[in-house]
Amino acid sequence: MVLGAAGLAATTYGLIDKNALVAAVGVAALVAFLVTEARQRHPMMPLAAFRSRQFSAANAVTFVLYAALGMVLFLVGLVLQRSLGYSPLAAGASLFPITVIRLVFSARSGALAQRIGPRLPMTVGPAVVGVGLLLMNRVQQGASYATSVLPAVVVFGCGLALTVAPLTATVLAAAEARHSGITSGVNNAIARVGGLLAVASVPVLTGFDPARRVSPQTLVDGFHSTAIIAAPDGPPSGASGLGHRPLRRAHRGCLRTRVPG
Repeated sequence: MVLGAAGLAATTYGLIDKNALVAAVGVAALVAFLVTEARQRHPMMPLAAFRSRQFSAANAVTFVLYAALGMVLFLVGLVLQRSLGYSPLAAGASLFPITVIRLVFSARSGALAQRIGPRLPMTVGPAVVGVGLLLMNRVQQGASYATSVLPAVVVFGCGLALTVAPLTATVLAAAEARHSGITSGVNNAIARVGGLLAVASVPVLTGFDPARRVSPQTLVDGFHSTAIIAAPDGPPSGASGLGHRPLRRAHRGCLRTRVPG
């Protein structure tokens, strides 16, 4: 546990500060954590679960999806406030459609995955997320909310709604029912790590200097760059390793109840 926490801390610091040595030390600590876990009789994170292609693929999608989500929501809030002049309350409220769309449609996408299997929702969903990210390039200084921010937010939210519930159920269905708590915890941890490392990577991806104040237009340009970088990662991640078969009955309940944030 100490190795894992230290590895994440060092990797995050190294990315933010653009310090390759510190980042390398963090990556080495994370590798040491995995080696240690593999040798433990009762590991905190059972690596044997990743022998399942379905489990590994679903967690890869989780990492990519939540990396995009974390990075975009972090940057769009800054862009709306610093570059477009929104108040903090208005910037937060502008993203509310994502929450509404997920609340309304996640259960329906989960029911669809019950009937036809996870491959289609988890292929189309990340592709829609990618389109939403590309639409973020319409966010410019002087642009209106209705023509720039709202379309991107709505499309992005639809992609998440299509993906998240089937993704969660796929992870749980890949393991025995008695291990569902562990696999759920691993999947949530991977989602959080994806968001953390994506946000920490912003200075590297955009060229921002952490020690200097970023101008409003430079912030917009950097936001567009990260959206373009993140957009192509969604579609190929969605389909890999996922079957066409409907999900096991034992895990149907999670389709309607568990939607990670």
